[in-house]
Amino acid sequence: MSTPPDARWTRRRFLARSTGASFGALLAPGAISLLQATPLGGPAGIQLYAVKDELRADPARTLRTIAQIGFGEVEAAGLAGLPVSEFRKLLDDANLRCPSAHLQFDARDPGPAFEEAHALGAHYAASGSLRDAVAAAARTGPPLAPAAQGMTLDEARRTAELANRIGEEARRSGLQYVYHNHDFEFAAESGTCGYDVLLKETEPALVQFEIDCGWMVLGGRDPREYFAHYPGRFPMVHVKDFLPVAARGAGHPGAELGHGMIDYGPIFAVAEKSGLKHYFAEQEGPFTRMSQLDAARQAYDYLRNIK
Repeated sequence: MSTPPDARWTRRRFLARSTGASFGALLAPGAISLLQATPLGGPAGIQLYAVKDELRADPARTLRTIAQIGFGEVEAAGLAGLPVSEFRKLLDDANLRCPSAHLQFDARDPGPAFEEAHALGAHYAASGSLRDAVAAAARTGPPLAPAAQGMTLDEARRTAELANRIGEEARRSGLQYVYHNHDFEFAAESGTCGYDVLLKETEPALVQFEIDCGWMVLGGRDPREYFAHYPGRFPMVHVKDFLPVAARGAGHPGAELGHGMIDYGPIFAVAEKSGLKHYFAEQEGPFTRMSQLDAARQAYDYLRNIK
């Protein structure tokens, strides 16, 4: 979702890792052969954060356009200022399913977030990050170490503990909790990283994961390795891409799918065998080369053409 405050370490790690042959195989080729089916053989999905400005300006028109482009599923990320019942009606009117929703969790009372997920018809209750909730809990306990550049192992353990609690309450509510990554979880410490701690210290039945492939690649890791090593933990992915580091050395701007660094064909080939059920196209800004809806069209065409 939003860019972490300091991603300089990720750029260094990405550039170092991308020289390897296996990791480099994810870098996008120049051309893609045309196929008519979308990955997994089911409906293509889009994370509504990718069209958030259009959605807030005209929710009904934007959702109709998303469906007209060809998407059959969406992942919610806010309600465009509408009551959840009204937003759900717009989804139904556009014939769009919402299997997953990114929610704002109050760790002391996640009930309202779960109610929103149910109202949207979602099965997966996802968090874009738990950093704010973990930091809030730290104000009443041992303080967290500064983590401006990456997730420390201490923060990862506390995050895993909170994720297990949310996951247990989600299960009682008939939902599946899912943790979504950025790139800060992949900061190296003592030969491991926070993301690996999260996977090992959360209960698989309570906590599953949504790999944001773009952020993971910027974090210097290969999504295929995680799919292979942890089958069944990743029911969903974000299909996201970035431009190579700008000539001025200031970050990786978001890229339209097919115009960035990552080839998703090899990722989908491994992810499907690992139990992937849903995928959602998403793009970080700035949208300087085309509008959010035009980028959504580009994303759908790219997904339809993956070989």
